[in-house]
Amino acid sequence: MSATLAKGQNGPLATNDVVISVQLSAPADLSALLVTERGKVRSDADFVFFNQPSGPGVNLQPAPAGQPASLAVSLNAVPADIDQIRAVITLDDASSNFGRSAPPTAVVSDSSGNQLYEYRIEGLASESIVIALELYRRQGSWKVRAVGQGYAGGFAALVTDHGVTVDEAPAAPPQPTQTAQQTQVAQPTHNPPPTSPAQQSPQPAATGSYPPPPGPGYAPPPGGGYPPPPGPATAQQPTGEVSLSKDRPVSLQKGQRVTLRKEGGQALTFVKMGLGWDPVQSRGMFGNRTVDIDLDASVIMFADANPADYAYYGQLSSKDGSVRHQGDNLTGEGEGDDEVILVDLTRIPAHITSLIFIVTSYKGHTFEQVRNAFCRLVDGSNNAELARYTMAGGMAFTAMAMAKVFRVGGDWKMQALGEGFPAKHPGEAIPQLGRFL
Repeated sequence: MSATLAKGQNGPLATNDVVISVQLSAPADLSALLVTERGKVRSDADFVFFNQPSGPGVNLQPAPAGQPASLAVSLNAVPADIDQIRAVITLDDASSNFGRSAPPTAVVSDSSGNQLYEYRIEGLASESIVIALELYRRQGSWKVRAVGQGYAGGFAALVTDHGVTVDEAPAAPPQPTQTAQQTQVAQPTHNPPPTSPAQQSPQPAATGSYPPPPGPGYAPPPGGGYPPPPGPATAQQPTGEVSLSKDRPVSLQKGQRVTLRKEGGQALTFVKMGLGWDPVQSRGMFGNRTVDIDLDASVIMFADANPADYAYYGQLSSKDGSVRHQGDNLTGEGEGDDEVILVDLTRIPAHITSLIFIVTSYKGHTFEQVRNAFCRLVDGSNNAELARYTMAGGMAFTAMAMAKVFRVGGDWKMQALGEGFPAKHPGEAIPQLGRFL
């Protein structure tokens, strides 16, 4: 029996050989981009399409007349430095768009034809290209994620943005478009983020990640940034600053800071923020039961005191492409990071001064029902853990500010926060983050 995915959701792949196919009424092509962790191909050989139907571990299989080809993927044949395989649907008629026909559906099956996952890509309007699905590595295994990122630029612009060389360069940079439901949280059971905001100093789209959706950021309240809430709720004072070590990860205490420079002074450029938690088990008459808790990690980007951009389960990439969310984990079960956010510090726009990493509880469970909550900083170049902050105990709040990454002169620093507040999704959290700035 297959599972139905919503935008941003992911699921495990327990079989080595899978097939990606699409169902839609308009003539279209299916292609694949094999990209590294930085979101780019290593060479043109990592682009699989109708004129180059074979790539490392991926083959384009012909389909009956009138239907798009399918992608056959042998996961154990994919090179180790390939982190993601992105399946792209492109309409044959570049002047048309997905809004003129029924939404396309992407399907992942095993080699015997048994359907594993299905993703109906809702909300497309003016786009002629969509990144439908992504197969990606996670802790030694492969998973599938529903992406659904529409793209209105030409096909050449899309592949060039991923590092593929084309014969004719596009006349203008790609213009990603916002889908009809972009301002709503992608998962059907989640609330929408705040209403459309005003972004500061819009930046051109950078290459590497998903072509970022356009549109403004969150609107600041009248009179500037969000003021601190009344009363004694103030940010935790730092208890000191520590330095990164090449020998072992640094264990941070609440309020402590660390400069994002390796031992020896070299500045970090590409980092990962891993966030994890475990639901507590409740004891009952019939034994232990794990509480069904839906926690979501998000990052909010601030320009001074004004929220300017974000990445969360409903928008996996910031608009400038510098921050990428790796997808939503609905339960928190299992070892290791539950959600991972990639940050390319070299591509963060100059007007962005702080990034606040938060975790919210959509179903309203408090952090008293969560154990082993942590955030950890990882060097993206070699996956070495640099620093970790583990919460000492649960709090009676539905949201938690875990950490802040912020500019100080020419450096980036990270501070462990560990402060709770009431919010069930990022839209409710943002107005309360001013006190951490």
